[in-house]
Amino acid sequence: MAQLIDGKALSAQVLQQVAADVALLKADYDILPTLAVVLVGEDPASQVYVRNKMKRASEVGIGSREHLLDAGTTQDELAQLIATLNSDPLVHGILVQLPLPAQLDEDSVIASIHPDKDVDGFHPLNVGALAAGRDTLVPCTPQGCMIMLNQVHSNLSGKNAVVVGRSNIVGKPMAALLLQANCTVTIAHSRTQNIESLCRQADIVIAAAGRMALVDATWIKPGATVIDVGINAIEIDGKRKLVGDVAFEAVSQVAGAISPVPGGVGPMTIACLLLNTTRAVTRQLACPLEQGVGAMNTTARSDRYVRS
Repeated sequence: MAQLIDGKALSAQVLQQVAADVALLKADYDILPTLAVVLVGEDPASQVYVRNKMKRASEVGIGSREHLLDAGTTQDELAQLIATLNSDPLVHGILVQLPLPAQLDEDSVIASIHPDKDVDGFHPLNVGALAAGRDTLVPCTPQGCMIMLNQVHSNLSGKNAVVVGRSNIVGKPMAALLLQANCTVTIAHSRTQNIESLCRQADIVIAAAGRMALVDATWIKPGATVIDVGINAIEIDGKRKLVGDVAFEAVSQVAGAISPVPGGVGPMTIACLLLNTTRAVTRQLACPLEQGVGAMNTTARSDRYVRS
């Protein structure tokens, strides 16, 4: 039976350190790290995500500002709000909850956020910096996956990794982070031929395709580490249940380590959002935390939360 990579427990470790860094910023620099979250419309899932982020921010002492906009908000109206937040020195992180209503151009909205306040890590300049191997704000879900991998592997160098999925939010930045850790990386997607055989050669499989139970036990090399990024809602006996892109029960009999859904990558994503908020403060205000997360690059920061 595979080792369970407990995202809830690991995220609690990350949040504990974030809380310590927030306290240090307040005590040493009189700075309250503050996150502004913009929600356009009334999508139920987005409302839940925003509530969870605000709750976790409050728990670690991060200030929050919630901007709830009507579903009919125009591009210019949203741009004006983001410009105001960009210029506000008391706001250190800006998150625009996706997806946006159809009339809004998501790419333009993301590009309008100042790169140093882009706690999602989606701005083109941050994407380019990540691809170039430079220190930058990194997308939260891949960052969380790296921390989880470092919980299992003391050294990722030389590992063969397959990322199933090529999205800008997970697949591509995940591959970039694995390359930084000196893995040999393959990105597989819907047009990939012989995807099962590619996965069977991998020491690490990251499943981020958005297809329920796509990855089954026949895809996995015995002892491999499997990180399940998928979140798919199904109904069983009239009850809503979340399942991943991995056939968990079957794969856990083959893999060496596996993350569950729920309770795996999800909690890590929110923890890394708040991690990015403290890092954003250090980028903007030149107040390094010598013993804190703000002073660490992506790989070193991940290593911090392993093997206490």
